[in-house]
Amino acid sequence: MQKHWASSGVDLHLELSASGGRRRALENALRQAIREGRLPPGTRLPSTRSLAVELRLSRGTVSAAYDQLAEEGYLTTRPGAATEVAPVSAVSAVSPPPALTATSRPVRASAPAVVSGPGASSAPVMAPGIDAGTDVGTDAGIVHDLRPGRPDVSAFPARAWLRATRHVLSTAPAEVFGLGDPRGRIELRAALAGYLARTRGVLTTPDRIVVTTGFTQALNLLAETIGGPVAVEEPGHDFYREVIRRTGRRVVPLPVDERGARVDTLTGDVAAAVVTPAHQYPMGVPLHPARRRALREWAVLGGLVIEDDYDGEFRYDRQPVGAFQGTAPEHVVYCGTTSETLAPAMRLAWMALPQALLGPVTEAKRHADAHTEVLSQLVLARLIETHDYDRHVRAARLRYRRRRDLLLSRLGPGPDQPLPGVTLPGVPAGLRALLLLPDSGPAEAEVLEECERRGIALRGASQLWSGSGPGGLLIGYAAPPERAYPPALEALAEALTSTARRNTSRRNAVPGNAVLGNTAPGNAAPGNTASGNAAVRDPARGTRRAARPLSR
Repeated sequence: MQKHWASSGVDLHLELSASGGRRRALENALRQAIREGRLPPGTRLPSTRSLAVELRLSRGTVSAAYDQLAEEGYLTTRPGAATEVAPVSAVSAVSPPPALTATSRPVRASAPAVVSGPGASSAPVMAPGIDAGTDVGTDAGIVHDLRPGRPDVSAFPARAWLRATRHVLSTAPAEVFGLGDPRGRIELRAALAGYLARTRGVLTTPDRIVVTTGFTQALNLLAETIGGPVAVEEPGHDFYREVIRRTGRRVVPLPVDERGARVDTLTGDVAAAVVTPAHQYPMGVPLHPARRRALREWAVLGGLVIEDDYDGEFRYDRQPVGAFQGTAPEHVVYCGTTSETLAPAMRLAWMALPQALLGPVTEAKRHADAHTEVLSQLVLARLIETHDYDRHVRAARLRYRRRRDLLLSRLGPGPDQPLPGVTLPGVPAGLRALLLLPDSGPAEAEVLEECERRGIALRGASQLWSGSGPGGLLIGYAAPPERAYPPALEALAEALTSTARRNTSRRNAVPGNAVLGNTAPGNAAPGNTASGNAAVRDPARGTRRAARPLSR
């Protein structure tokens, strides 16, 4: 279906795909025109009303497409002013260029480093999906599993996986069972290139993709390959900070606020920045369009962006923001995984690499483990080709959206709120929710102790800051089986109610109603150390240790 429009001095031929919906077709057509340079930076676009008339679309469809591209950083919008192409256009070509441009500094790479010196931390950290309150590798004592980083594994698409496995085993040539390409099977890399372009706007080719045994390995290979300090979002996953430190690289905190990562704090000596642009972990906010543009500018000047798109498929109120990689494919490593779409035990993930890093990362992968297990790669490729993977993700998206809505209705503001004053920041997306405790208390350690007493497994939020962080809970609402989720949520609400009552009783008993909570210095709540730092269980050692200060 071909459409043509001419308005505001712009004459451009747009070809809207007949499949996939009108809004998506318009977004893709405009995105492509910007990437190809047919809509250069600063170009004023027609009003939503006039473009809707020209293309015979509803005005709401055009407005939604403009909003989506503004979120991705392609357009700028201001109240009362025309929508324009962003000053720094997203990308100058549809396909990734074969090499870095002459005006760009090449991505720095170096040999693997030896861990030594003060940067090597010995503090125990939890691996993804292994959280405070449980021993690593066991589920002892857990009645209600709300650990973050875990999908509902009881919903694993076993029938589709079995069907794809039978097809692979009956059709695969014998050579697939020998040693192969360190990058992974071409069947999966080809399927991923198409899938990622279609669903996330990633610009890559099968040759640029490396299949890994999880994001942890991908990050480890990249840290070993790239020389120099690595910036990591603060707050962020403490386990990944430790992965980088163990390669000998220095970790630099990258502050996060309500607009996402503070890109303005990145300096020239930082070699790479690990970011979660679509849905910041754990604050839950997308990277602001202006910061997306600033991050691209920093990368083009010589930095490298490592995009962790850990739950990009799961946005509930609108179409997900497109992958940041599409704005600068020669300066961004796109990382994706099946850990949250299928199951963490699959150990299947991937990187879409810039050309400059393809050789060094492939060699690092070869020396790490030769290549990722082959049979699962071929089965996943089959799932993608038959669209069974899409169907599974869509069903999971609906299921997790309902769970998030139930969590907000039970724990959010309202007459039955178990703990008044808590906040739940972030957009409707992902498999977890961050619940920040009020400054007036109760303390995070006390809430965790009450949850542990009731057999509720979740995670304290303060551990996600490398320094001091606010008190809160990271709740994995995707983890329990479907029928187990409502009882788990109710048990958590009862735990919050119980600690809230004790906190209120203590405050009323203190002369002058002194605050005993997460921020008042010098007032130690029960379970806190003398210095005001909460004592929490160290699951790796089976002992109690002093947590970081719970001040905001």
